[in-house]
Amino acid sequence: MIAGQRVLVVGLARSGLAAAQSLHKLGVQVIGYDQKGLEELGPAVKELEQLDIPVVSELDPGIINDSLDLIVVSPGVPLNLPVFDWAHRQGVPVIGELELAFRLKNPKVDLLAVTGTNGKTTTTALLRYILEKDGYAAYYGGNIGLPLTSLLEKLTEGVVVVEVSSFQLETVDQFHPSICGLLNITPDHLDRHKTMQAYIEAKSRIFRQQQPDDYAVFNFDDSFLRQLAEKCLATVVYFSAQHQLPEGFYIDQNIIVYRHNGEDIHICPVGDIRLRGQHNLENVLCAVAMSYLYGARPAMISDALKTFTGVRHRMEEVVYNQGVLYVNDSKATNPESAIKALQSFNQPIILIAGGRNKGSDFSEFARVIEERVRQLIILGEARQEIKDAVMKTSFKNIHEVNDLTEAVSLASQLAEAGEVVLLSPACASWDQFVSYEHRGDLFCELARSLSEQLLDN
Repeated sequence: MIAGQRVLVVGLARSGLAAAQSLHKLGVQVIGYDQKGLEELGPAVKELEQLDIPVVSELDPGIINDSLDLIVVSPGVPLNLPVFDWAHRQGVPVIGELELAFRLKNPKVDLLAVTGTNGKTTTTALLRYILEKDGYAAYYGGNIGLPLTSLLEKLTEGVVVVEVSSFQLETVDQFHPSICGLLNITPDHLDRHKTMQAYIEAKSRIFRQQQPDDYAVFNFDDSFLRQLAEKCLATVVYFSAQHQLPEGFYIDQNIIVYRHNGEDIHICPVGDIRLRGQHNLENVLCAVAMSYLYGARPAMISDALKTFTGVRHRMEEVVYNQGVLYVNDSKATNPESAIKALQSFNQPIILIAGGRNKGSDFSEFARVIEERVRQLIILGEARQEIKDAVMKTSFKNIHEVNDLTEAVSLASQLAEAGEVVLLSPACASWDQFVSYEHRGDLFCELARSLSEQLLDN
């Protein structure tokens, strides 16, 4: 970036705010734009006003016609707004906050990137944990919560593990991780991408700039990813939780093994891994592969797997109350992720589900509910869609509620000792909450309050 350039930042939530602040520090003339009213934006506007960055909720022709050099767009902003059509006609580049962060990165900072429909956050956090265990100055950012620009502008060396979403990848150009990991691809965000092909294309941009001396770690068990691997210029390394591979990371006699050039390197017994659930084996294998390829030692990888317990809002064991385990899986924002959560328990489940559908089909989710769930509590915009899907099975124990407070109260009445109350919505949170974190935090608060009420009585 060159001081004095004029840059329009579109979308002033967390990522946009970070981008605007970073650009301002470089001497760039920044203009902030968000369709929300200035009052609705609240603290973001105040922070930018303190830097003398103008913020507008309507784009005056004078703003966009007065020699803009660049537009930086936040990942949550749809790319079909008129301003992007104008930029395309005028030849003004449009990039995302992720791409901006990469361009601002110190060359001494290594970048590892993780994407996939499900498991990104767990894999990102575990990978960083492994590297830190082995003595690396390791950080994480991106879709996991901390905008990458805020992190990279401060670092002069080290390694950053970045979680990247399809929304972020739509607007990358030069973005180039030295190692990337692709976990899985299942239908998601089709309300935005419209077609499965467009969604897959967005995901594939994670390795578009990689070269043969880079690594791309692919899940062999995902047919979409095996097809994508054929288009990858980087050195492809597979992992598999289901197959023994002639080359790659897999499980042999309940031990994670890396087979390379005919030799087997033993990493860790599966029984020593702290994370619950078969689906987490994919996340573990991806993190193991990426960390090993980066240089982590097998003994340190093993130590990390024995102590890593997961991340907030993903299969988070909140509290035991009267013999009932309450689990916060608010990050399960699509049916595939919720299905994996349901398959992680042998106990009877009281499931709380619903929210805003992102274009998903609930048929398979309904089938697994029939198999695994004793009582289903549904809420939110998609509750009728979920109910319709479930009613096509033989399952009948369905309860409709208006909000999460009512849902947890009802769950506590229905649950019996030895059972699990699981919040795994299979939907986005935006109908009733600011984010999945907001939804999960309320669930945790409500679950813990049940124990407190018991003590008070």
